[in-house]
Amino acid sequence: MRRNSMCFLVFIVVSLGLSNPGWAQDKPADKPAATPAAPTSGARAEFLDRLDFYEERFVSLAQAMPADKYTWRPSEGVRSIGEVYLHIAAANFNLPHLIGTEPPAGFEVRGFEKSTTDKAKIIQTMKDSFAHYRGAVLGLSDADVEKTVKLFGKDRTYRYVFFFCTGHWGEHLGQSIAYARSNGVVPPWTEEQQRQQKQAQKPKS
Repeated sequence: MRRNSMCFLVFIVVSLGLSNPGWAQDKPADKPAATPAAPTSGARAEFLDRLDFYEERFVSLAQAMPADKYTWRPSEGVRSIGEVYLHIAAANFNLPHLIGTEPPAGFEVRGFEKSTTDKAKIIQTMKDSFAHYRGAVLGLSDADVEKTVKLFGKDRTYRYVFFFCTGHWGEHLGQSIAYARSNGVVPPWTEEQQRQQKQAQKPKS
């Protein structure tokens, strides 16, 4: 029940963001902007650390999944593997509007999860979405994390939004790991740990 409630709340928040038709891979390139220096301490630095962690996990898992498994779903009416990845991307593009950064021009949340089943496009879309969120956080000051925004009928700080988003990533990373295991795919980080353990257990010559 709690997991379904979390997904529903994220869907509502994402759906309330600004959206325009036509956002796609062939969107015109924006003029590169100077990247603000990354914070080394404080709430923004801590959130960006978690953002990097989840991006690495999602992207490496998506890369490990065979392309023909992207349409696999555990049952009818449940998101497929590819749709979960695109759900994360949609949230990453749209949720930063809560902290003052609007979605990319032309982004349309409706139907986004089913917009493609192409593995390469989905992976690139996820990377782009995490970059969008990272840019939104870098555009804030440390003092901005105390600003408030209306969320679920209450005044919430930007810091609260950070917590909300990390919870969403954690939920769907766990889902994606279960999907991978169901299809015989070992998460790459687990595979690497197992390799290192086997290497350490080898007798020294």
